[in-house]
Amino acid sequence: MPTVRSGPRGRLQELRNPLLLPDAGRRRGHPQAGGGVAAVYLIVIGGGTVGYYLSRDLIERGEEVTLVEKDGARAEWLESQLGSIVMRGDGDELSFLATTGIERADAVLAVTGDDEDNLVALQLAKERFKVPRTIARVNNPANVSIFKMLGVDEAVSATEVLLGALEPKIGGQ
Repeated sequence: MPTVRSGPRGRLQELRNPLLLPDAGRRRGHPQAGGGVAAVYLIVIGGGTVGYYLSRDLIERGEEVTLVEKDGARAEWLESQLGSIVMRGDGDELSFLATTGIERADAVLAVTGDDEDNLVALQLAKERFKVPRTIARVNNPANVSIFKMLGVDEAVSATEVLLGALEPKIGGQ
């Protein structure tokens, strides 16, 4: 039986009991709010511009998403735009992560503007909750190798992506 708790602004949110989700918690075919079946369950940590658009697009693709944002006012705005997928809390705190359904997540994406927060969140996801895939937004390109060395599956630096897109143009001149 699902447990119910008060969510942001007093709304009731259903927490799925992981014991009622047979091993399917990490497999394709999760039940999705509003009916249908979600392909995967993803947790996005960081509700800034990147996290907002990423979550919105994932929802439009039919994925089940939980968006974590620690700033209360920002979390309220995100909820007004995206609905009850938003949870207010700190994505690099173990006790909070345990309330997000992370134990059944297929992947966790940390996209805050702080590399240290992203790294801690993803290390917790990987080591404590055994999440099979972790993906980081890396703000300082010098940190990409550190993220990979410390077990993050994908470390994406916008700077490196842009430089990579530019290189063929510069090299072809």
